[in-house]
Amino acid sequence: QVQLVESGGGLVQAGGSLRLSCAASGRPFSCYGMGWFRQAPGKERDTVAAISWSGDNTLYADSVKGRFTISRDNAKNTVYLQMNSLKPEDTAVYYCAAGNRPTLSWYRWEYNYWGQGTQVTVSS
Repeated sequence: QVQLVESGGGLVQAGGSLRLSCAASGRPFSCYGMGWFRQAPGKERDTVAAISWSGDNTLYADSVKGRFTISRDNAKNTVYLQMNSLKPEDTAVYYCAAGNRPTLSWYRWEYNYWGQGTQVTVSS
């Protein structure tokens, strides 16, 4: 079992920045890849970014490429999502998730464990 707790969401103006954190407990953190997803009202939960167990491999959705950065600190059992140049369309509940393998995973069905989500609201 893996428990995930997100933090760092909030209200920010367009152009601003936020850093989300996701603290993991349970299985050894380095056993699995991690991902960040987001879900806006009435929309599907989409992948935002993903990272392998080592942090060497990352992948981003086209909509956030160049603005968001995913990283992890295995010593702290934490994965981060640095979000810069935020836009109103980034408004959503953001979830972190733990994959079922150490390598990078992209699709929702490749993730077994999910956090409770943190709200990010970007005002125009």
